Amino acid sequence: MPLSLPTKRLLAAAGLALFTTGPAAAETATGSELRGTGDLGVVIERASGSVALVDTTRREVLRHVDGFGDLSHASVKFSRDARYAFVFGRDGGLTKLDVLTGEIAGRVIQSGNSIGGAISQDGRFVAVGNYEPGGVKVFDSETLALVADVPADYEKADGTIAQAKVVGVVDAPGNRFVFSLFEAGEIWTLDMSGDEPVLDKHRDVGQEPYDALISGNGRYYIAGLFGEDGMALLDLWHPEKGVERILPGYGRGEERLPVYKMPHLEGWAMAGDRAFFPAVGRHEVLVADSDDWSLVGRIPVQGQPIFVMSRPDERQVWVTFAHPDNGRVQVIDTQTLAVIETLEPGESILHKEFTPRGEHIWISARDSNQVVVYDTRTFEELARLPAESPSGIFFTHRAHQIGL
Repeated sequence: MPLSLPTKRLLAAAGLALFTTGPAAAETATGSELRGTGDLGVVIERASGSVALVDTTRREVLRHVDGFGDLSHASVKFSRDARYAFVFGRDGGLTKLDVLTGEIAGRVIQSGNSIGGAISQDGRFVAVGNYEPGGVKVFDSETLALVADVPADYEKADGTIAQAKVVGVVDAPGNRFVFSLFEAGEIWTLDMSGDEPVLDKHRDVGQEPYDALISGNGRYYIAGLFGEDGMALLDLWHPEKGVERILPGYGRGEERLPVYKMPHLEGWAMAGDRAFFPAVGRHEVLVADSDDWSLVGRIPVQGQPIFVMSRPDERQVWVTFAHPDNGRVQVIDTQTLAVIETLEPGESILHKEFTPRGEHIWISARDSNQVVVYDTRTFEELARLPAESPSGIFFTHRAHQIGL
């Protein structure tokens, strides 16, 4: 029997009501507005143990969320669907934040001191690198249940066994994690693709790897060495070849300056066939040929560089600095290798993030309690947003990039 027109209208209205009151219309950080996650981001507010949820298109703060513990050195990774931000805190806390609702969806204290982590390629696992007691722990991304506990054991010179601090944890293709052991001078890969975790260890890679990065295609893992000049490179397409030293002795024979803050290699830059690195303890940005990783240039800058980041179109490199030169940002033209702009956004500048296509850059002015937004073409200041001692800035497009 065919339905009458009034009955059809009644059913249609009921279906619409069911749709608009279902999960997709859940309370969001801006009320009941239906939205995606592509415009969203997280700013770490280190002094208050909170984060600011931001909208990158509207250039506004949506909400401040408390309850993340010690964020004095914190980083963020996103789930595959960019719905959840995993915040790694210095107190060993791993916190899962729902960026749509602005609510904490889970939290565990998994160590005494952690330094960062990564999300597996398929999104099932979250790996955390720990300073204390050392090692890596892997968690289920849905439940935060512990899946694997990998101690970073190594043999000291006196023959005793200790645990090393783990740094430079990144995701690699094939559901692998790669990380470095600071005191041990080793690089390990952890394969989570099978029923049981599989470890592969590369020893004697250099003295004190302090941070690391992975190339955008997931092939090269590069660890900076604090105990010596140079870097250690592992080709993940050919791990059987072992670890290669690159840029050896780039500062040998020169007087080294005191190191006020360790550079962050995850903020390196690629532009065409060249890579840009912060030089440890020097007022230089190093330029390497990414074909053979030979040193091809040095760019003088105003201070010791910490974050060296490329605009998404690779036309510019933006540099922030250690104290006492951390009130300014310099912009390098990647064709001429010259500094073309110096900006002064505020006090204690370190962290920055480009919008997905690079038209804007957001910069944390920690001691000014502001996030400053610039147009990257004109260098015009577009906005100043309030934040409590802001540091790291992380936008959701990172969910779809290797190593970020």
